Amino acid sequence: MAPAKTARIAIVQHPPVLLDRDATLARGTELVAEAAKGGAQLISFPETWVPGYPEWLWRLRPGEDDGLTAEIHARLLENAIDLEAGELEPVQKAARDHGVIVSMGVNERDGAYSRGTLYNSAVLVGPGGEILNRHRKLMPTNPERMVWGLGDASGLRVVETPVGRIGTLICWENYMPLARFALFAQGPDFYLAPTWDAGSGWVSTMRHIALEGRCWVVGNGTAMCGRDVPADFPGREALFPDQDDWFNHGDSVVVGPDGRIVAGPLRDQHGILYADCDPRAAAAARRTLDVAGHYSRPDVFRLEVRAERRPPIVLSADG
Repeated sequence: MAPAKTARIAIVQHPPVLLDRDATLARGTELVAEAAKGGAQLISFPETWVPGYPEWLWRLRPGEDDGLTAEIHARLLENAIDLEAGELEPVQKAARDHGVIVSMGVNERDGAYSRGTLYNSAVLVGPGGEILNRHRKLMPTNPERMVWGLGDASGLRVVETPVGRIGTLICWENYMPLARFALFAQGPDFYLAPTWDAGSGWVSTMRHIALEGRCWVVGNGTAMCGRDVPADFPGREALFPDQDDWFNHGDSVVVGPDGRIVAGPLRDQHGILYADCDPRAAAAARRTLDVAGHYSRPDVFRLEVRAERRPPIVLSADG
C-alpha cells in the first residue's frame, strides 16, 4: 500500500469527561468530526482518554485514603472500555463515517479473561471502522501499577494504513530503548506517543525519537485544569481545589524526521493541533541513519521480542 504524498495529522488536546465513558465517547465523536472537517486523515487522542487518566493516584495517600481510592476505582472500572463487547463502537462509527484513522487511548477492561484487571491501551481504528491494532502499555509507571496490569508485546507492531505505516508507544514506554527499537525495526512513518507527560523534557524526548527513528513523531498530551474535573468527581474539592490550576499543561507536538518541531507545543489550552506531513520523508531520512538497517550492526546486537498475546489463566476441573 503506497502512502499518501501528504497526510494531514490532527492531535486532539481536549479533556475527557472524567470517569464518564458515554459522555467522553460522545465528545470524542464530535472532535473526530471537527478534525475531519479540518482535513485530518489521522486523528490522535491522548493516553487513556476514555474515561480519563488516573491523576488522582499522584494525589491520594496509600493507607489513609483507601476508601476514596476504592470509590474512584469502582467508577473507573464501570466506565472502562471492553473492546470485545463493542464499547468503542461510537469512535469506530465516527472513523467509518468520516473515512479517517483514529488513535484512541482507553482504560481497557478485558471481559474475555478478567473483569477486574484494567490495561492502559492505545487502539488504532481504520477508516472503515475496523480495529487495526491494540497496544497495551508494557509497564505502568510508579503508582500507575495500582490501576493497570502489565501489557504484552502482541500490539508492539507497525501497521500499514492509507496514510503510511503507524506504530505507537504510550508515555514512559518511550524511555524504553528496546521498545522503541522494536518499532523502528518495522519502519514506521508515523510514531504516535500519547502521554500524560508534558514540559520541555518531554518535548526534547519527542525530538530525540524523531532523530533516532527518522520518522514523524506525534506527541499527544492532555491539557487539563481544575475546572475540567466534573462536579460529581469523588473528593473533587480536596483533590482538585484550584479551578484555574493547569495540573497538566498538554504540550502536544509534531516533530519531523529531521528533529525539527513542525507544530506545537500546544500549552495550557484546549484545541486541535494540525500538521501536514509527507510520510515518504521518513524513509528518505534513513539514508544517513537507519538504526534498524545499515546502522544496526546485527553481527554485534540482537533483539528478541515475544509478540504473542499473554494467554489466560486456565483452571482445570480437578483443580
